[in-house]
Amino acid sequence: MELILKVLPWAQIILSVLLVGAILLQRSSADTGGALGGGEGISSVYHTKRGLEKVLFNATILIALLFAASAFAVLIVK
Repeated sequence: MELILKVLPWAQIILSVLLVGAILLQRSSADTGGALGGGEGISSVYHTKRGLEKVLFNATILIALLFAASAFAVLIVK
């Protein structure tokens, strides 16, 4: 039990850094010219994720779930 209390804060720090990095690496609408007035057509609304973009999207969801689970674990353990 004491080991868990020592490991969980470090796990949360690592997960939070990974989550911020994964969110910042994702493509935004400004990347496609939305900041300059472009990218407002139908093609910018409907976008299929493929390849690395899909992997990064799914990894972001997984990291967020792990972070939430670690936060609940801290509440339960204490």
